[in-house]
Amino acid sequence: MTSWVGRTAAEIAAAVREKRVTPRDVVAEHLARIEQVDGRIGAFRHVRAKEALEEADEVGARPDLTELPLAGVPVAVKDNLPVRGEATRNGTAATDDTPAANDHPTVARLRAAGAVVVGLTNVPELCVFGTTEGVHGTARNPWDPTRTAGGSSGGSAAAVAAGMVPLGLGNDGMGSLRIPAANCGLVGLKPGPMTVPAGIGNGDWFGMSENGPLATTVEDARLLLSVLAGADLTPGSGQFPRKIAVSVRSPLAGVPVTRAYAAAAREAAAVLSDAGHRIRRADPPYPWWLATTSLAHWTAGTAVDAQDLDPRKLTRRTRVHAAVGRRCLGAVLQGDRREQLRRLMEPFFEEHDVLLTPALARRGPAAAPWHERGWLRNVIANTRYSPLTPPWNLTGWPAMSIPFGTLPSGAACAVQLVGPPGYEQDLLDLAGQLEELRPWRRTAPTA
Repeated sequence: MTSWVGRTAAEIAAAVREKRVTPRDVVAEHLARIEQVDGRIGAFRHVRAKEALEEADEVGARPDLTELPLAGVPVAVKDNLPVRGEATRNGTAATDDTPAANDHPTVARLRAAGAVVVGLTNVPELCVFGTTEGVHGTARNPWDPTRTAGGSSGGSAAAVAAGMVPLGLGNDGMGSLRIPAANCGLVGLKPGPMTVPAGIGNGDWFGMSENGPLATTVEDARLLLSVLAGADLTPGSGQFPRKIAVSVRSPLAGVPVTRAYAAAAREAAAVLSDAGHRIRRADPPYPWWLATTSLAHWTAGTAVDAQDLDPRKLTRRTRVHAAVGRRCLGAVLQGDRREQLRRLMEPFFEEHDVLLTPALARRGPAAAPWHERGWLRNVIANTRYSPLTPPWNLTGWPAMSIPFGTLPSGAACAVQLVGPPGYEQDLLDLAGQLEELRPWRRTAPTA
């Protein structure tokens, strides 16, 4: 008997379309996998077992089954996006159990494409931090369960990396998709604005937050992004070779990049050089004010998201984060730092097609009750390990994390690719080339 757990979304969808397997059988196997391993991983806040099986039967009966790009594919949805009939808790006790009346547009597109939502995944409170823990559970890295899965899309990343689903839907406001992808050995892509419907929280963190895919292969990430964007992202359309800048410098002064992550970026650059790309060591012109601007936008976004919630039901770190953000809100709304950063970066990306960096500065923090710890301790821990993702939310440009190499613990290491506006497809093409030349293990040995 063929097992569909651990297979790619592309393989599953093809088999369902060809009627070699039913959507119910695929979903049932993945539900069994969730029951087997999620007690150790903590990926899901809520599993829709009964509903998912019923919806799988509906997919199997669709007259357009043979045309569905995600036919019968189980997916996990981050618990800050509405799923019809389910509560959206956003990682906090300050929200209620009222079921959503409608699907978020991204969820609606997944279902229209034949995917089956098997559950909603854990996030840190209000999706603020780069570790995932709180009143609804702690998401652990399936490759190293002593460590966090990352955040804030940590539950979705953990679910995919542990083989509980082949695809996860996440979003990224300061690295919230790329950070857990890097921790968990996945492909995670933050698209640029207007590529995928946003509608995340109260204003998308001033337009910095974008929805995107989490997958074990570039092909699956491309497939999911195509569905989310409603666009054809056929591989191979980009112009090769590319002019690629490689930088291992941290954007933030005093926050170093550790040896393993710097080495991964340099080695990935060497692989791409051998493939014919033009590689140059060059650092982007990160401004001195990047740290304060990142902190202001990060906290102000939380202040907006928390404004209608009962503060007594929020954890202390979130209350402090929002309080700092309220002081920054006016400057964020009236300032032009994001436009200044774009103007600074535009000449760099006129000279180089793509930027290659480490995805993280160091391995993720321990899987621990960070929600019970002080605000400053959380901010320092987040800043020390993930300084390389926020600049590209501030510019709004596409960026992605892909697995490359391993850490001494055996967990995945990762690099980041960044491009100017409209480069989503080009980044996927480069990532696909890296995957072909340096393939990675797709699923963690959690069983």
